[in-house]
Formats: sequence, structure tokens, C-alpha cells
Amino acid sequence: MSETDGMSGMDVRGHIARLFIHPVKSCAPIELPQVRLEATGLSMDRAWMLVDPDGMFVTQRELPRMALVRPELLAEALRLRAPGMPLLQVGLTAQGPVREVQVWKDRVLGIDLGDTAARWLSDFLGRSLRLVRFAAGQRRLSSFKWTGGVEAPNEFSDGYPVLLSSEASVSDLNQRLAAAGHASVGVERFRANVVLGGIEAFDEDRLEALHIRTDEGLVTLRPVKPCSRCPIPDIDPQTACSSPEVGDTLRGFRRDPRMDGAITFGMNAIVTEGEGCLLRVGQPVGGMLRFD
Repeated sequence: MSETDGMSGMDVRGHIARLFIHPVKSCAPIELPQVRLEATGLSMDRAWMLVDPDGMFVTQRELPRMALVRPELLAEALRLRAPGMPLLQVGLTAQGPVREVQVWKDRVLGIDLGDTAARWLSDFLGRSLRLVRFAAGQRRLSSFKWTGGVEAPNEFSDGYPVLLSSEASVSDLNQRLAAAGHASVGVERFRANVVLGGIEAFDEDRLEALHIRTDEGLVTLRPVKPCSRCPIPDIDPQTACSSPEVGDTLRGFRRDPRMDGAITFGMNAIVTEGEGCLLRVGQPVGGMLRFD
């Protein structure tokens, strides 16, 4: 990397290797060459969510077949595909009843996107479900315990605007899986937004801040909380079948004392600079390591 990339003198220097958004929480991702950064994270990430009749969010934890629901974003519509199902399309600005829904401990407002979408999802996933979009004009904030009091808004993410991972961390895991006789896995299983290249395995765990040089200016993402892992990384995103080898392998080397011994992979980050900038694959990144 050249000295003109603005990252000279940093402990860690690399680049953006891949960018993902997950428009419908816990459904398949969309990989993009570029995406706008907003205060709530990457544009359109976790803007929609599935809820049960009581308004409680549902994810692959309960319904692994959600991995087979594949979204597409058009200029004016969200399109969903799934095996054996007709195409479903809902307008990006479609209106409907506003209802209270729950994601983890937070009660927020969602716009119900109607009976057609509800029937489509319920038929494919085998449970009574509704599709809701995060209602504008409200603020759901990340935990002040981890942000140090900084107000970091989210939509339907688990709790933080951006999830970081790295190619090297996935490669490290795959070497361990191979040594145990298991197949390698893709980074998609970890549902990160920004995947870093050119850095050492798990350097993302130790970054004080991640700086990204964009055409519009400098972006700064501050990693604030290790991402605790549930059974979702055990689910093959191509088949929705679950097997335990990923979680079992992670338990062997990724128990995190910061999270009371839970296994972690990736870092939750907040946006501290650069809202409105366009992130692109290949952009240089850098940061200083934290030693605490």
C-alpha cells in the first residue's frame, strides 16, 4: 500500500475486501461493490425484519430456512426470492399500519407491509409471520455501556451499526476446521458488513478505531463490543442445514473474557466520522492497536 493512502504510521494497514448488507434481518445478504454509510450503518442494512403475531422478532436461530430468503434491492422496491416460491415485491416506501415490535429488549415502531408479504413468508417458513420496515423518525440506540455514552443509532441490527470481520480471521478458522477434517466456510456465515483484507487474523479485535479513506473524506468506525456468537454460524447459508463444527471449533479458541467466556467472532462498531460517505471495495483502511 502506498504512502499516499493516508494510512502511513498506523499499526494496522489494509483495505476493504468485501461489503455486505442484510436488508431483511437474518435473511440472506447482498454483496455490494460500494454502499453509502449512514449513522445507523450501511444503507438499507437490517431495515426490514420478520416478526411473529406478538411483534417479537424472529431469526435463523429459530428458523434456519430464513437463510434461503434472498433479497434484491431495486430502485423502488425490495424483492424477495425463495426456493419454490413466486417472486415477492414490496415498495421501498410502501405504507401500512404502524405497530410496536420487539428486537431483543427494545420496543420500537415498525411499518407492517401487508397480508401478501405475510402470507408469502408464512407459507415458506411454516409459521405465522409479518414483514415490517423500521419506521423513520425514531432512535434506537446502542448500549451506552459499550459506546462510552456515545449515541449510536441502529435500525433492526442486533444492537450496533456495523459489524467488522476480516479475511484473515476466517482463514484462521478454516485452517482449524481443515485440521479437524471439516470443510471450510465462507465469511457470509458471520454476517459482517465490512470485511477487511490485508490485516492479521483477529486484528479487528484490537483496533482502537478503524479509519477508511474515501473520496468524500475520512470515515472512522470505532469497534466497541466483541460479537458474541449464537448457532447461526453453524447454518450453511446455501442449504439452511445446521451442523455443529463451526461453533465447536470456535469454542476451542475464541472464548472471550470480555464477554464472560462467550465465544466471539468479529467486532461491533459505531460510526464516529464520515456519515454520508461512500464505502467501496479496495479502499485503504488503517488503525492503531489498543493494548489494554
